[in-house]
Amino acid sequence: MRNITTIVILLLIGGALFCVGTVGALAQTQGVRQFTTTQQQTNQQTQKQGQKQTQTQSSKKTQSQSQNKSLGLQSFIPPGDGATSGRIVQLFAVITVLSVAPGLLIMVTCFTRFVVAFSFLRAGLGLQTTPANLILISLALFMTFYVMAPTFDKAWQDGVKPLVDNKISEEEALARISAPFKAFMRAHVREKDLTLFADLAEAQMKASKPNQPTTPAKPSTNASPSKKELEMRVLIPAFMISELRRGFEIGFLVVLPFLVIDMIVATMTMSMGMMMLPPTIISLPFKILFFILIDGWNMLVGGLIRSFM
Repeated sequence: MRNITTIVILLLIGGALFCVGTVGALAQTQGVRQFTTTQQQTNQQTQKQGQKQTQTQSSKKTQSQSQNKSLGLQSFIPPGDGATSGRIVQLFAVITVLSVAPGLLIMVTCFTRFVVAFSFLRAGLGLQTTPANLILISLALFMTFYVMAPTFDKAWQDGVKPLVDNKISEEEALARISAPFKAFMRAHVREKDLTLFADLAEAQMKASKPNQPTTPAKPSTNASPSKKELEMRVLIPAFMISELRRGFEIGFLVVLPFLVIDMIVATMTMSMGMMMLPPTIISLPFKILFFILIDGWNMLVGGLIRSFM
């Protein structure tokens, strides 16, 4: 009996242990399944987050690329044959030219003649500060725009506008822009001044090449510089001294009647014994009255503008 009881107890203990092991195994498998599902969910979440990050990064890259395309250097500088460094140098050259634009206005337009004539007028009247320099320069500037309007319009239509539209290169645009100004200066330059600077440029070129073999002298054809393609370094100084000469000629004609008035007033004051009284004090009202009566501003401005027509 004891043996049977011991066997039964051992069987019961083995069954209990078997049940406990089975339950533990089932619990372990359920835990493994839950762990795997949570791991899969976390992996899916990480994959989704990675996809979102890649999408945001790609969108940022595309935005930056579009911004670089829209705000790149080529959007500010028209396309050309040179590299980017060459385009930057060209941009600085354009800025430099714009900084000396007032000098270019004086050199290649009729501004010089107008300013010189107005300066002689003020000196002939005996007025030191009336009209003011600002008024005289402004008047000369607007008269310059009036006379040079066809030249400016031709330069804009033939050179500047096609360059802005990227239809022509900078070299071609420079030639087209300078062509109307060359024609204007060539029409108003003296042949003597032009020949002077053409000869000086030719002599300078020969002196810069001393080792070049001398060619036999060709027979003179009496060709004027107008028959050849003139360089700007020859045409501009010749045009400037021609304008100064004509400005002084106009100034002499403007000052001459005021000089006559001064001489008449000086003679009268000397004959009356008023030696200590400056004649200019008395002649100033008469000169201003004379200039108003002959409508001097209309005559002078009209004559200056007609001298270019």
